[in-house]
Amino acid sequence: MKWSTELTDLLGIDIPIIQGGLAYLAYSELAAAVSNAGGLGQITAMSLENETLLREEISKLRDKTDKPFGVNFAIGEQRRPFQHMVQAAIDEEVPVISITGGNPGPVLKLLEGTGIKTMVLVAAKRQALKAEELGADAVMVVGQEGGGHIGRNDTGTFVLTPQVADAVSIPVIASGGIGDGKGLMAALALGAQGVEMGTRFIATKECIHADSAYKQAILNAGEQDTLVIKRSIGAPARALKNQWTEQLVEMEKQNPGYQELKSYISGEANKRFIYEGQESDGFGWAGQISARINDIPSVGELMERIMAEAAVIRNDWGTERR
Repeated sequence: MKWSTELTDLLGIDIPIIQGGLAYLAYSELAAAVSNAGGLGQITAMSLENETLLREEISKLRDKTDKPFGVNFAIGEQRRPFQHMVQAAIDEEVPVISITGGNPGPVLKLLEGTGIKTMVLVAAKRQALKAEELGADAVMVVGQEGGGHIGRNDTGTFVLTPQVADAVSIPVIASGGIGDGKGLMAALALGAQGVEMGTRFIATKECIHADSAYKQAILNAGEQDTLVIKRSIGAPARALKNQWTEQLVEMEKQNPGYQELKSYISGEANKRFIYEGQESDGFGWAGQISARINDIPSVGELMERIMAEAAVIRNDWGTERR
C-alpha cells in the first residue's frame, strides 16, 4: 500500500518511515532492507574512518537496492573534520543527506545546488525555524523519549511535533517514542508527514552489527529502563539503564568536565556493549520505545506490520462514529 504524504513525495519513497542514523550500526545491510521495504534507509557516515570507506559503503548499498536512501552526518559529537566526508557523498550523488547535532549550516552550504534532499534533526521550534531558513528540505523533530542525543529542554514528541509543524512550511518528521503503527498514526495526526525510528530498527534481523545481548537488552527493557546521560556537559542522550550508565549518572552529580567523562562516554565504550555485549563495561543507546519492542523481526516483516496496523487505524478513523 502506498501512503502518500509531502515527505514521501519529497524523497520518492512509498512509506513515510525513515531509519535513524544509528552510530556504528547503520550500514548497507540495514539501510537497503529499509529502502527495499518502501521507507528510507540510511548509512551512518561519521562512524566510518574516512571517505574511501564511505564510498565503499554507498557502493555496497547500491548493490542491494535501487530505491532512494540517505547518508547521515552526525556532526555534533565529532571532533574531526567532516567536510571531506560530505564531499564524498556529493560526488557519489546520494539522494538524501540528513544532519544531526551541531550547526547544520556548513553542511547545507556545501550541498547548495547539488539537488540532494536535506533533513535536519531539531529538538526545539527555534532550531526548526533556523533549519528552514538555512534551506533544509525537511526537519526531524526529536522528543525527549528518543534514544541517543535528545534536546536539552525535555520536551516530549507529543508536544514538540505539532509545535514545529505549525511553525514551518517544510515537511516535519516525528522522532522519539515511535516504533509501530500507532506511533505513525499519532505523528500524522499531530501534523508530521512521517516518522523516524532508531531503536525499533536495532531490534531487527538486518541490523547485523548489533550484538545479540544489545538486542535482548532492548527487548527486556520496560518504560523505566532507560536514562539520560551526558546532561552535565550539555549533551543529554538516552541510553539503556545498566551498571555502566547508572555509575555515569552518579559521577555526573559531581559536575565533572568532559575530560573526566571522556572514557565513559566514548565511542569505544559504546562499541564494547553494542558490538561485544559487554554490558558491565559499556553502554548502548535506546529510547523509551524499548518498552514496546518484544521481538526481532526482519525489516520487511516489521514494516508490513506497522503499515497494516496504521491502515486499520486509518480505516477506523474513516468510519462514522455514533
